[in-house]
Amino acid sequence: MPFQSLSLCVDLYGCPNRCRHCWLGHMPNRAMAPDADARIVERFKPHFERIAFYSWLREPDFCPDYRARWERDKALSVNAVPKRFELASFWRLVRDPDYAPFLKELGVPAVQLTFFGLEETTDRYVGRKGAFRELLRATELLLDQGIRPRWQGFINEENREELVSLLALSEELELPRRCEALGGEFRFFVHTGSCDGEARKLYPIWIRRDHIPAPLIPHFLDYDALWPERELCRLWRDAPGSAAPHNDGEELVLYVSNEYDLYFNFTHMRPEWRIGNLNEEPIDELIRRAVEEDTPALRAARAVPLGELVQRYGSPASERAFSPEDYQAYLLNRHLEQLSL
Repeated sequence: MPFQSLSLCVDLYGCPNRCRHCWLGHMPNRAMAPDADARIVERFKPHFERIAFYSWLREPDFCPDYRARWERDKALSVNAVPKRFELASFWRLVRDPDYAPFLKELGVPAVQLTFFGLEETTDRYVGRKGAFRELLRATELLLDQGIRPRWQGFINEENREELVSLLALSEELELPRRCEALGGEFRFFVHTGSCDGEARKLYPIWIRRDHIPAPLIPHFLDYDALWPERELCRLWRDAPGSAAPHNDGEELVLYVSNEYDLYFNFTHMRPEWRIGNLNEEPIDELIRRAVEEDTPALRAARAVPLGELVQRYGSPASERAFSPEDYQAYLLNRHLEQLSL
């Protein structure tokens, strides 16, 4: 088998937010059975030399026993240690005084916090009143523990000027100086995000490249890789290759929903991308589908040339800004939804 390493990411507890940018899509929140984690790992153990187990897909540490949960994630992993990344629960940061010290104990150097503009806009996009003020409070709690906050902003035509104000707010709060005093830099960056999941609904207000405010350009993630949609349509109008994503790394990453449905980490967790169900189908067959990329969505993706997707779903006069990879995903998902797989 080409993959000896597996990362299993399981939606054990859900998420406190309903973000309008969520690339996974809005899934139901329900806690899985107490023994679900062990049962899931046991099914995969005979097939992989290394398994890193993660008890979250959306909000990390969204459970009251997060200390014990982290130890259990490590114990369930096989010849591997799950990574902490630079992610944490800002919901928990402002509600649990022991959580920031816990992150410090783990050696987390920085934590990413996501904004969508100023207060009203961020609250609306996170789907929860008070989210903006919680993010500001989380910033201070992290700094108190010597952990650098990292501010991320998702940009569109609606909030572009607010993100300029957010950048100014970070400077008013002296975040660059305060992070430098901790031995590192303060990162403020903006980007469009991917155009799948809930974010697909933002296509009508997708940012134009020439509308990105000048103060944000130095902070724009991969700014030089952005293309106007019209230009990608021109380049790809007759392209013969497919837009099918592919696992080309040494590790297989699989997502498990709280209904035990299995997905790739390519895109949103919609029915057309479902590999199968862990409670209903043989594990050998599920792994075969995942490794061979033998699913209805991927078979359909490989059957249609990129140029045909452009001709069917592209907007050749649009100035919306995309990375090539994200735009291919947008076109492909439109096609798969039309097929009703």
